[in-house]
Amino acid sequence: MHSPLQLCCNFLSHQLNLWIVLTLKEESGRGTMDYYTLVLGSFLSWSLLYFLAKIRSKKLPPGPKPWPIIGNLHLLGQKPHISLANLAKIYGPIMSLKLGQTTTIVISSSTMAKQVLKNQDQAFSTRFIPNALQAGNYYKFSVVWLPVCPQWRTLRRILNTNIFSYNRLDANQHLRSQKVTELLTYCAKCSQEGEVVDIGQVAFKTNLNLVSNTLFSKDLADPFSDSKVELKDVIWSTMAEVGKPNLVDFFPILEKIDPQEIRRRATFLMDKAIKLFDGLINERLEEKSRFSSAKSDVLEDFLNISEENPEEINHNHIMSMFLDLFGGGTDTTTGTLEWAMAEIMKQPEIMEKAQAELAKVIGKGKIVEEADLSQLPYLQCIIKETLRMHPPVPFLVPRKVEQDVELCDFIIPKGSQVLVNAWAIGRDSTSWEDPLVFKPERFWISDVDMRGQDFELIPFGAGRRICPGLSLALRMVPVMLGSLLNSFNWKLEAGLAPKDLDMEEKFGITLAKAHPLRAILFPI
Repeated sequence: MHSPLQLCCNFLSHQLNLWIVLTLKEESGRGTMDYYTLVLGSFLSWSLLYFLAKIRSKKLPPGPKPWPIIGNLHLLGQKPHISLANLAKIYGPIMSLKLGQTTTIVISSSTMAKQVLKNQDQAFSTRFIPNALQAGNYYKFSVVWLPVCPQWRTLRRILNTNIFSYNRLDANQHLRSQKVTELLTYCAKCSQEGEVVDIGQVAFKTNLNLVSNTLFSKDLADPFSDSKVELKDVIWSTMAEVGKPNLVDFFPILEKIDPQEIRRRATFLMDKAIKLFDGLINERLEEKSRFSSAKSDVLEDFLNISEENPEEINHNHIMSMFLDLFGGGTDTTTGTLEWAMAEIMKQPEIMEKAQAELAKVIGKGKIVEEADLSQLPYLQCIIKETLRMHPPVPFLVPRKVEQDVELCDFIIPKGSQVLVNAWAIGRDSTSWEDPLVFKPERFWISDVDMRGQDFELIPFGAGRRICPGLSLALRMVPVMLGSLLNSFNWKLEAGLAPKDLDMEEKFGITLAKAHPLRAILFPI
């Protein structure tokens, strides 16, 4: 919907243009033309239009003055989530920047996030698609990148029904328990042999195999060895490429040149993943033609839906959803677990409290089952506090407005990119006491939830485009973390003191630890 100011500008522009045309016709009809009258009238007309345009431009949210050509790109630095959080302290919770040719609106408070993600969700529901993902038409079939449309609703329904519904999650609980058991077995082996454990690596492999078993009923990585995993390398490399600042996103005129070759490398990596998925799908189709028995997994469900209702989902949709699920279901969960362990190891008293709760509720050395989670409030507090300080995606997947939108007395111009800084919101001193201190106890007395209703804590987003894997993540992460804490005692490698643990972040599409967390394990 156009704003009243825009309608006024359009009306006056139309009336002034009409006046000029009628004046020209009238003078032409007389056979003479008052040159000075026409010039003066045109001058006044365009001066008024310029004045109205200036008034309208001032309706943009406040922000730093842009430099020629580059705009405000020089202000982003190596960690844009921090740079923009600091700028928001100067310019406010809704701020505009010019990043190259792209107008970017940054949201940095829970109040503004609620306005964008709930109250005006429809106007801000379209995703801003990074250039790295625009090759190969992958985004045209993806539930992550499609705009809200009938096809998107169909794919979202299929995902929810076949993977993320409570009934399906309950049915696959044994699978998650099996993968956590394999994780503990591998860690026990490392403990016996005195080997250092890279927590991020083992967590990623566990999540990779969980996703692959849910989709294909098979492991894609050996859970008991450190052997190289092709898909793991592809996923990590793709996330790294997409997370790099890309000049083409700021200067679309460079699209055909691809000066940093980011799209070329991302395309190569996605093609490798598609080839792997293609092989698995063809293998299953061959099995279906040879055997009458069917497997109970997502691939089987998708193929059946495609066969019965090909207009709902086809081969391209299946491929794209697999890319979405592996990309969104492995790296983010891995990062959350690694950050949680790092914060716990930095404050040993938190580990002691968590282990005491686990020992009391389920007994030392036992695996945590999903049914136990409701009886482990302190463990849940640790997860919430981790997601508050270390949201998996520092900027919720960027939005794009398809037309001018009025937001809190400001005009968001058509085509603008909209960033919701979840990292800044989680550390906002107006919402959180001692926001830079990792303190799980704050959630003892807080009923703030992470499911998109409390905008002070939105690691999974909110509104119609909230992360569909939220329910799975809130089961898997505490089960993995609790089981690791209840089975082993943990010490940093090389005798590093907890207070000296490096907590530096590495910015990308996800927010990872800059330096992997490595630890030595001892049986509890």
